[in-house]
Amino acid sequence: MLKNAQQLQSRMNEVQGRVKELSAVGTAGGDMVKVTITGEFLVTNVEISPEAVDPDDLKMLEDLVLAAFSDAVYKVKEKVQQEMSSVTGGLNLPPELFEKM
Repeated sequence: MLKNAQQLQSRMNEVQGRVKELSAVGTAGGDMVKVTITGEFLVTNVEISPEAVDPDDLKMLEDLVLAAFSDAVYKVKEKVQQEMSSVTGGLNLPPELFEKM
């Protein structure tokens, strides 16, 4: 049993390394706004097309950036869950479990 726990710990460490290398691009407004984040939820890039910028309606641009960021977070969480499933054999463990190891 201890050997199995050690193997699981080793595989979890591998997944943590792979998660750090993940990235996802979230989009909004028909790709007018794109936000790229890492598996650690760090923003690495923001792209805003000129069509998304209306000086008279900055609230719309703010909403698009927020929506693109939320989309990226959702996509990264899905990728992290897929990585964890590869280690846990499909057990639906919370991502927070990996942060504590």
